[in-house]
Amino acid sequence: MILAMMNLYLLSLASIWEAKVWYAAPLVVAISLVYGGTRHEHIKEIILQAIRSAIWVVGFMGIIFPLIYVAGFWN
Repeated sequence: MILAMMNLYLLSLASIWEAKVWYAAPLVVAISLVYGGTRHEHIKEIILQAIRSAIWVVGFMGIIFPLIYVAGFWN
């Protein structure tokens, strides 16, 4: 059962990668750069903060997506 759910999850993740994840990439970049720009003044610090916040946003989305996906099975 768990193996079947994992296979279904991986297949759905692959289909999402093809279609909708490309909408998230420019948003993550824009959010990270704006956040870094509001916290720092020098370009090196802005870029470093943008990289850190991009990693945080992508990690957060990577944790939340499986939870929402699994919760959709109980709907």
